[in-house]
Amino acid sequence: MPPRVVGLTKLTLLTAPTVCHDCIWWQSRGRREIDKDRWMERVELDFGAWGTVYYDSDRRVLGSMQYGPAAAFPRAYELPAGPPSDDSILVTCAYVVDQSSPWVLQSLFLAAIGEARDRGARSLEAFSYRYPEGESAYERFRVHKTVFPQDFLADFGFEIVRSAGRVGLSRLELGGLQPVAEGAREKVLRVVKDAFGVPEPVPAPRP
Repeated sequence: MPPRVVGLTKLTLLTAPTVCHDCIWWQSRGRREIDKDRWMERVELDFGAWGTVYYDSDRRVLGSMQYGPAAAFPRAYELPAGPPSDDSILVTCAYVVDQSSPWVLQSLFLAAIGEARDRGARSLEAFSYRYPEGESAYERFRVHKTVFPQDFLADFGFEIVRSAGRVGLSRLELGGLQPVAEGAREKVLRVVKDAFGVPEPVPAPRP
């Protein structure tokens, strides 16, 4: 079986990295506690799968990503450079199991872009950070899993729509700009394939 990406749901969360199982940081606001099971049931009913899980050809998990309608993530309305746009799908976080496989994060973003377009979303958004030149890969991709490097997102076509210091809200327009988005997608795929010889993940068909 080739590598593939499947939807992140209450069921597939069990196979995602364990750090994601009980995390409610994005689902909560302030110090308020929430019931994640109820949150998952509500979002799946209204939106469907709220992210993706990436498996290799041996069914081992390589990483996962969480995203969905901005309103499902109250924390986003407290962050610098927020709030996110009501018409967008918001990427909140991603976790890569093996940091020696950087192409996993690219693949997860490509899957999110394709999913957002298929759903008819006008844009995909994510909170980003402008790192100093020469910052280490460890600092850029391992320390923070909820704020992505601005230059990394720019390779996919994201643009800063609002900023607060080094934190920004990055947005990829999907409506009317498909040739640009597709060009960025092909660029990233080519770099990933040339560097690692990895096939593009194939999303599972919807039930």
